[in-house]
Amino acid sequence: MPVEIEITEDTDYLLDYTFNFHWHNRALDPDSTIPFQRDTELTYRDLVLALKRGDDVRIRGNVGRNFAYSMGADLQHMGGSGGMESAGHVFVEGDIGPEAGMGMVSGTLYVAGSISEPLGNIIEVRSDISGYRKFRSITDIVCNGPGDEILLLNIYDPENSTLLLNDGILRATVGARCDKPVTLRIEGKAHNGTGVLMREGTIIVNGDAGMNTGSHLDGGTVAVLGSVGEFAGAYMKGGVLAFRDAKGYIGAGMSGGTIYSRSRVKINSPVAKVRMGKEDAALMRRIMEAGRIDAGLYNKYELEPEKEKYIEVRMRDGSIVLRKAD
Repeated sequence: MPVEIEITEDTDYLLDYTFNFHWHNRALDPDSTIPFQRDTELTYRDLVLALKRGDDVRIRGNVGRNFAYSMGADLQHMGGSGGMESAGHVFVEGDIGPEAGMGMVSGTLYVAGSISEPLGNIIEVRSDISGYRKFRSITDIVCNGPGDEILLLNIYDPENSTLLLNDGILRATVGARCDKPVTLRIEGKAHNGTGVLMREGTIIVNGDAGMNTGSHLDGGTVAVLGSVGEFAGAYMKGGVLAFRDAKGYIGAGMSGGTIYSRSRVKINSPVAKVRMGKEDAALMRRIMEAGRIDAGLYNKYELEPEKEKYIEVRMRDGSIVLRKAD
């Protein structure tokens, strides 16, 4: 059964599966009544649960920021698997603010008005309903194929499981939670969070990328042929992140994986610069399109190897020797 809501003013955080808005605004929680409603008293949780049941949600009015955030994600911190689940359709009879569909992995957005850039992890396909534009999750399409959908401007290659994004639209969290051996290539800049929570696959950005690139990466490869913003590789657990240069420190909270940078970058323990090998240079030639000499000039960063612990022992003659600690 569809759920309908009419709002009289721009409203943020609708269909935010994470409910993270509670940490930004303590006056709100998942069971808070959505403001500016007309003739209904629905909560933020009501709308999310409707989509989880597979019901449609129809919104009359303009939608603000953080719309459909992580839609279709079965979130671990809420007792889920951390993977993807099915979601219903959303109809918006109005305009949508920036970053719609950040981290979105399933479901469909139908939009009667405009949608502001940057977008989230969504791509436009040919609409099957008159008067609406139609958007699907990039992760859903590249991992499961577009089915009968016809992509607008962008290209999907089914033989190689490759999606080329060349429409010039700025997007955030592209490839979020990808868990298949597929390839995404972005021609131009990427916004924040490229490859967030990815477990498998390859993302290539032929340009620069924003903050949190490769954050929470747990497998696969993110290669940025330009520079990345702050907090690149934050909380990485596995996989490969490569770029030419970075702003700020990299690898904060990192517990696994490998980061490559053409320029020397700022790090904090336990991340350390380690030795590049022939296999590393070969990887840079392949994923970073580097020449033979340039590939060998990359810097490699991983968790610093555990150092054997020694203790000082003072001898009778006054000298000090180091012995391995038990």
